[in-house]
Amino acid sequence: MLHVEPLTDNVKAFEIATAAFEVDAPGFPLDRREAFVARMQNPWPGNTLEHHAALLDGVTVGYVKIAMSQLDNLTSVDVEITVHPAYRRRGAGRALRDFAVARAREEGRKHLVAPASDGQPSGAAFATTVGAKAGLAEVRSRLDVAEVTGEPGPIAAGYRLVQWVNVAPEEFLDDIGYLDGRINEDAPNGDLVREAEKIDAARVRASEKAVRTRGRSAFNTGAVHEGSGRLVAWTMIASPDDAHEQAWQNATVVGPEHRGHGLGLTIKQENLRLARTERPALRVVDTFNAAENEHMIRINRQLGFRRMEAWTQWQLTL
Repeated sequence: MLHVEPLTDNVKAFEIATAAFEVDAPGFPLDRREAFVARMQNPWPGNTLEHHAALLDGVTVGYVKIAMSQLDNLTSVDVEITVHPAYRRRGAGRALRDFAVARAREEGRKHLVAPASDGQPSGAAFATTVGAKAGLAEVRSRLDVAEVTGEPGPIAAGYRLVQWVNVAPEEFLDDIGYLDGRINEDAPNGDLVREAEKIDAARVRASEKAVRTRGRSAFNTGAVHEGSGRLVAWTMIASPDDAHEQAWQNATVVGPEHRGHGLGLTIKQENLRLARTERPALRVVDTFNAAENEHMIRINRQLGFRRMEAWTQWQLTL
C-alpha cells in the first residue's frame, strides 16, 4: 500500500537522495549528511519549507520538498521530488506530485517548479506525463582549482575592491539587497514565472545567518564605485564547512549602470583567490547558469569552468 505522510527521518531522506543522484547525476556534489539534514531543517529566510515521505508497504521510498516564498513570487511553489531508484515505477513519484499539487492549491498557488537532470530520461518523461513543460534549461559547470594560474588583473579605474567572509559590512547592506534583488530580473528565466525579489538589509542579514545555520561559509567580493561610495557589483562563493574541498559559485551581479568595465570577471577572480586563501583544501567549484546566459557562461569559461551536465527546471501550471 502506498501513502504520503510528513517526513520524520531526514537521514533516510539523505540515503534516498544519495542513491538517486548516483543514478541521475553521477558526480554531482551532494551535501554530506550533516549539511544535508541542516538544509532540510532550516528554510531560507522568508520561505516555508515542508518535507513529506512516500511510504510503500511501510518503507520510505521517496520524499518531496515543498518550498513557498511568503514575501514575493506568491503564485509559485518550488518542488523537489526524489524517489529511490530501486522503487521507481511503482507510483511513488506520482503520489508525491499529487500531494504537492494539492498543497499548492490549498495555498492558492498556480505554478509548481521542479528540477531534473537531463541525464535522467525518466525525469523528463515523468514531467511531461504529469503535464509539466520545460521552463528553463540550465547547465552545471565545474572549475578545477588546480588548473587556475596567474593573478587577477587590476580593477577598472574609479572602482575599488572590498571583501568579507560571512558577515557584510553594515554600510553595504542596502546595496547588497538591491543587487541580490536584481537576479531574477537580470538573469534569463526562460518561461518560468518569476518576479524580482524585494530584499532589504534585514533580509540580507537573515540570509547570512541561514548560510551559517545550513553549514556553509560564504566568501564575498564586491566593487565599490569610488565616486559614490556605493557597492555596485557583488559575488559570493559558499563552501560546506564539512567538505572544504568543494564550493558553489553563487550570485554574481553588476549594477546596470556599471556594466562594461569588466567588473564581473574581476570580482569573480578576486573572490576565488579569497576562497582559496580561506579554504586551502579547495579543489573544485561548481555553479549553475541558465543555458541562454551566454555572457556569464563566457566569463566562467575564462575562469576555467567546464560543462558537466544539463538540467531542466520544469513548470506545472495549475
